[in-house]
Amino acid sequence: MKGKNIPFSKEQIESIIKTYPTPFHIYDEKGMVEYAKYFVNAFSWNKGFKEYYAIKACPNPYLMKILRNQGFGIDCSSLAELVLAEKLGMRGEEIMFTSNDTPDYEYKKAVELGAIINLDDITHIDYLEKTAGIPELVCFRYNPGALKGGNVIIGNPEDSKYGFTREQLFEGYKRLKNKGVKRFGIHTMVASNELDPEYFIETAEIIFDTIVDIYKEVGIRFEFANLGGGIGIPYKNEHKPVDLEKVSTGIQALYEKMIVGNGLDPLKIFFESGRAITGPFGFLVSKVLHLKETYKKYVGLDSCMANLMRPALYGAYHHITVLGKESETCNTIYDVTGSLCENNDKFAINRLLPKIEVGDIIVIHDSGAHGHSMGFNYNGKLRSAELLLREDGSVKQIRRAESLDDLFATLDFDGLQNFTVLK
Repeated sequence: MKGKNIPFSKEQIESIIKTYPTPFHIYDEKGMVEYAKYFVNAFSWNKGFKEYYAIKACPNPYLMKILRNQGFGIDCSSLAELVLAEKLGMRGEEIMFTSNDTPDYEYKKAVELGAIINLDDITHIDYLEKTAGIPELVCFRYNPGALKGGNVIIGNPEDSKYGFTREQLFEGYKRLKNKGVKRFGIHTMVASNELDPEYFIETAEIIFDTIVDIYKEVGIRFEFANLGGGIGIPYKNEHKPVDLEKVSTGIQALYEKMIVGNGLDPLKIFFESGRAITGPFGFLVSKVLHLKETYKKYVGLDSCMANLMRPALYGAYHHITVLGKESETCNTIYDVTGSLCENNDKFAINRLLPKIEVGDIIVIHDSGAHGHSMGFNYNGKLRSAELLLREDGSVKQIRRAESLDDLFATLDFDGLQNFTVLK
């Protein structure tokens, strides 16, 4: 099986393990920065273009600081993510707050920080006004329903819990206009891990068409169109990364025809990609603890789905490299497993790999998005450390591994001594 590139050698990882035991996630700063620059340059034709990194993909402030240096904003969906932005010194329109079933305290924090608030439901207009006040700039999330097909991960738009219908958009913007709001944005997010560049061009066409129609009927102009995220990454060798230049060229042609052609220029183009920005540049490094052979052959790692749950949750594919055996023939079929008391705790099923031995170092690719961030503590598993491979080759720990003290911090063991069991 053809291998995927890794930004480090076996010798480097063996040296790192002496200080930071496995398992851990390690992120490639150089690759991440190069992709960030590529993304921004692809849309340089649009004055005001901004990528808001979807921090849920990998909520580490060190990575966000790197991306902010490339001109990125931050896309938040919870109080914790808003506070992370605040800790980074981010305020105002650097922050996009897109949430659903939102509690009042989250809206209050978003208003306090001056974030762009992207409402998910028409009833949230009154809820926001009552709890935090209507800000000067408001955005709505549009669910185009049958106008746009979804994909496997996010599902069909009509079945989605997110967003306004087209009719609700018109009503909502009229209500905002009547309340004195002067600044408007529009947003959509209808796919996840999509690799077809035409998909994003089609999304832009739907949004631009909606902007024109709302302008004609409601009489408002939009400052920005947030085309969402969903840009996929090539998890499998046969996949190709999304050609952002092709996406940009297609969107630019529509922009000239539909936005400039209707006198609605300038319109800022935003994205809120997460997976594409950090996903390919993260790696879960683990060691082989056990080899088991019953009805199948199993490779037991010192990591588990608490470190990377996508294969168990979605049946997602993540490429696996056995360090030092990249050139060996993949002639043995294994299930690669963790130690949770769940049979779906598997990183790979029936995967062809080179012959594996106890102690081998396993690298699971593309863990830089929805990897560490989706971790959990079932079975008392402790979440791993996060490391950053710097551009100069040095390594920085950007999150320490959890300890048992962390896990038990919310339990009152002292109170347990005086707890009486009722007979």
